[in-house]
Amino acid sequence: MTASVRPVVVVVGSLHYDIMVDAPDRPRKGETVTGFGWRPKFGGKGGNQAVAAARAGADVRMVGAVGDDDFGRFLLSNLTAAGVDASRVASIDGSGSGMSVAIADGGGDYGAVIVSGANAATDPKGLADTTLWRDAGVLILQNEMPDAINLAAAKAAKWAGVPVCLNAAPYRPLADELIALVDILMVNAIEAEQFSGHAVGDIDSAVGAARQLSSRCATVVVTAGGDGVAGMRRGENPVVVPAIPVRLISTHGAGDVFAGSFAAALATGHAFAQCLEVANKAAAVHVST
Repeated sequence: MTASVRPVVVVVGSLHYDIMVDAPDRPRKGETVTGFGWRPKFGGKGGNQAVAAARAGADVRMVGAVGDDDFGRFLLSNLTAAGVDASRVASIDGSGSGMSVAIADGGGDYGAVIVSGANAATDPKGLADTTLWRDAGVLILQNEMPDAINLAAAKAAKWAGVPVCLNAAPYRPLADELIALVDILMVNAIEAEQFSGHAVGDIDSAVGAARQLSSRCATVVVTAGGDGVAGMRRGENPVVVPAIPVRLISTHGAGDVFAGSFAAALATGHAFAQCLEVANKAAAVHVST
């Protein structure tokens, strides 16, 4: 690759218009809870990770799709305002933009429902554009996009010699063809449990899950919230980064800040352990503010 003034991160991913609801607790089945308030928010794992990488100092090129609606215009304007190159984000006529509703409880945790909308209409043909991959240091994908799009993006990245990081959230089984193209698999504790079949309740079990998953992917990152982060590169000793004590405001979007910051550090050329530390610090700032 030729030298670049700033690291380049390519994000192929989802964009959602988030509606955030603040409530004392999340409702159980059949229950109605009275909330404190609500607000719109820019979101989607792809969008959040793109913005996080840009804030971490990377030049970010985003591929995705929104609807030709007010939600879509909101999402595009927020990408541009954050310094993300959104020229490859299509506006799809006749399709509503992706959206989600997230309920944040009094303890700072949340639950969400997403509707993919136009995200599913992302055209993989644009991935063949060689300018997309010029000087790129990493491609980051997420499971909010269809497998076919992730597979096409991973193939294009491999052709261009760009490493592939898959944030496999939310959980779904991964096709062998896709995982064979993934250089870095990134999951949280719940997803690590679902992939490995073993409970992840502390940093030791997170390390165990990362070690097991490294049989499928050469590098694995397991984010375990307040227990820290476990990283594993096949054939090497695990890297453990302790959690940073903070006053928790909300965990919403923390995983995306971690992923985007990790990608920016990786594209910069930092060592694996340093990438984990940089991303861990960024996530800690996010959940406390």
